[in-house]
Amino acid sequence: MSNFRMIAQTLFGLEEVLRLELLKLGARDIERHNRAVSFNGDLGFLYKANLCLRTAIRVLVPLETFGMTSAEELYRGIGRIPWEEFMTPQDTLAIRCTLNTTYLDHSQFAAQKAKDAIVDRFRERFKERPSVDLDDPTLRIHLHVIDDQCHVSLDSSGTSLHERGYRQDTDLAPINEVLAAGMVQLTGWQRIHPLVDPMCGSGTIAIEAGLLACNIPPGLFRKGFGFQKWNDYDADLYGTIHDALLKRIGEERPTVIAGERSRRVAEMARANVLSAQLEDTVEVRNTPFEELEPPPGKGTLIINPPYGERMDHRGLEAAAKDEEINAFYKMIGDTLKKRWSGWQAWVITSNLEAAKHIKLTPKPRIQLFNGSLDCRFMKYDLYEGSRRLTPRPTPST
Repeated sequence: MSNFRMIAQTLFGLEEVLRLELLKLGARDIERHNRAVSFNGDLGFLYKANLCLRTAIRVLVPLETFGMTSAEELYRGIGRIPWEEFMTPQDTLAIRCTLNTTYLDHSQFAAQKAKDAIVDRFRERFKERPSVDLDDPTLRIHLHVIDDQCHVSLDSSGTSLHERGYRQDTDLAPINEVLAAGMVQLTGWQRIHPLVDPMCGSGTIAIEAGLLACNIPPGLFRKGFGFQKWNDYDADLYGTIHDALLKRIGEERPTVIAGERSRRVAEMARANVLSAQLEDTVEVRNTPFEELEPPPGKGTLIINPPYGERMDHRGLEAAAKDEEINAFYKMIGDTLKKRWSGWQAWVITSNLEAAKHIKLTPKPRIQLFNGSLDCRFMKYDLYEGSRRLTPRPTPST
């Protein structure tokens, strides 16, 4: 089966994590880009990538690239592509467009122009035309216009790959599953050590850690993928790959603890853990961080505290005042120093002023985006005892 080029899109700051994931899966000719990684593989690898990649948002298959400097040239370029090779007039389509060009002003207008070109081609050839279905189309088409170049791809994933399918309910500000998986991998956590998320919310970070440690592909929980509606879909090949991945799930269970102050939110996290079939791996404790008991040994903490925008579900006022959020971050620092000596703590936040009240020096500080919020993912080494060197006695003369 011949190889072809694919592009896995990701979130800013996770490109290297995704590259390493692809390398481990067996991708070839891997190249990093801004928020994306391109690679070569065959049809079976396309299926495996969608099932297994933890830090990919979607996997695209490039179809065509052409030059354009106007909406009419976009129309003509799209109209030249033999869309009848990929769909029939009875099928449905959806077009997603991103622009980084001065030649077009609005992505919706560009998507509409591309849709017109496709349906006009079908109408001319078959006297029938496919219709648009934004929710569950036969074919998802992705346009990316950069300067005077239009890149046309087929979206093999369907809905975004962050939509794993295990999350039953969420708290006020749930963290994206892809971001959570990327954060776990950025810490370098090894499953022989415990991992603790003491402010777990919906439990996403702890669940993604459990899936990673148990070698459970995140795509196993999804209802389906876009490529399963393509006319070249090989159900037998997909079934073989799916079954082989099931056999590779590990039997050893790491120690993963999710703490949460709110009883209601803790129950929500437990429901999500159960949905992810990790009830024997992730323990949810309805306990405030300052009272949470560390498991034996050393391990990794990953903390996604309130940033100051929405804090009410943790027993604090919404739109908290500066002094309240600063005091909260001071509590984080005090608790880390008092109860978690010897551990490694990672904190993600967009509130860098409040983070100063942790009173510890972070290194490194990795830029990530939680939704639209520009955040830093900061590592704190919690040394046992003081790091200060005891002065040597002055030699007697």
